[in-house]
Amino acid sequence: MAPLLLLLLFTVGALFSCSDAQEAYNKLPEVYKKGVDLALEKLNLHAGIQHHFLFLRSVQQSDIEPGFDVKYIYHHFLLKATKCPKGTVDSTGCQFRNDRPLIDCGICYKTLAGEIEQEPKPYIHCVHRTALTEEMKEARVQHCNSMSYSNGAPTLLASQGET
Repeated sequence: MAPLLLLLLFTVGALFSCSDAQEAYNKLPEVYKKGVDLALEKLNLHAGIQHHFLFLRSVQQSDIEPGFDVKYIYHHFLLKATKCPKGTVDSTGCQFRNDRPLIDCGICYKTLAGEIEQEPKPYIHCVHRTALTEEMKEARVQHCNSMSYSNGAPTLLASQGET
């Protein structure tokens, strides 16, 4: 009876951790979800990626609204591997793997009327967290701050956002 109870507790715990990730994703504003989806799409193009990844949590969010329904978005977030294979469409049953490093992503992009613009090209930098260096973090910040903003505009990462 005890092994059956342990299995039941483990299964329920795994489902809650996956649903927590889905809840974290669902709480994101729509414009941030689109960026996470874009990063996941690019991540899945890499041949070395063999598992399905899910959004785990945001580290930093910031945006600037210069007007005319334009927004510049910066989002730093973490992705976590699941036991599901890459290409899984319905991830509701996917359980997190604890034997793979987190993927640390920093992305920035311009939106117009809530849609990601192709110019300037969205910047997506995702790397295993264990391989992330301070130089990489600084390069992300520099790249995002150098996106095509008008002269005299504040930098994206200097704005106050929610985490």
